[in-house]
Amino acid sequence: MAEKTTNTIKEKPAKVEKTEKVEKPAKVEKPKKESKPKKIIAKLNPFQQNIKNMKMFGRWTTQDVIVSDPGLKAYMNLDPILVPTSLGRFTAKQFWKSKRPIIERLMIRMFVAGHRGKKHVRTSGHMTGKKINAYNVIIRTFEILEEKTKGNPVQAVVDAIEAASPREGITTIEYGGVRYPRSVDLSPQKRIDLALRWITQGAYDKMVKSKGKKRIEQTLAEQILATINYDQQASFAYSKKYDLERQAKAAR
Repeated sequence: MAEKTTNTIKEKPAKVEKTEKVEKPAKVEKPKKESKPKKIIAKLNPFQQNIKNMKMFGRWTTQDVIVSDPGLKAYMNLDPILVPTSLGRFTAKQFWKSKRPIIERLMIRMFVAGHRGKKHVRTSGHMTGKKINAYNVIIRTFEILEEKTKGNPVQAVVDAIEAASPREGITTIEYGGVRYPRSVDLSPQKRIDLALRWITQGAYDKMVKSKGKKRIEQTLAEQILATINYDQQASFAYSKKYDLERQAKAAR
């Protein structure tokens, strides 16, 4: 019996008609915005940010302090700062003093309150190099000034510096081997330096002469108040200013 052969025909898959591509609508170009140059904002030191309302020692503001002497205004730094100290970061720069807070300069003068010329007339070793001592002395002095004046003690210190700063000084010139004194105008930096020196020296002398009855913060507050009142007998700084200007007047 013959075998039947079956021929299997493979059917080809039906062709899928390609769908016509739908053309996308053309993109509408948006008008370009005019690019403005970016503002360059200088980065602030983190210690200088948000200090507008900062108070010195957290208690006394410097915003309402007025410097009435126009010659000293640029040399008295009254920027708001919490602790008036720079830790000696700017001592290598020229004229660094005018950029430091004026209260810090008063604290620095407390270190060498007994130093006059090339000698230490009175020892001030317990204050030298110990800024925390000067820090506490200034705070207690400000408390006494605030109690007596019923106002801002920073303003009292500024007024005392203005009252004690001399306008004329003396220098020596030499003619033919003979020296003559001549009066000269003092720079604002020198005026403030002399005023701070005399105020601290007067306070220290009064403390030593009281033989332990008065502390340095009491005598410093008394010297500041006496200088503000132009008391030549009680204020060491004002008496030194008066003598220097009198000698300069005679040497014109």
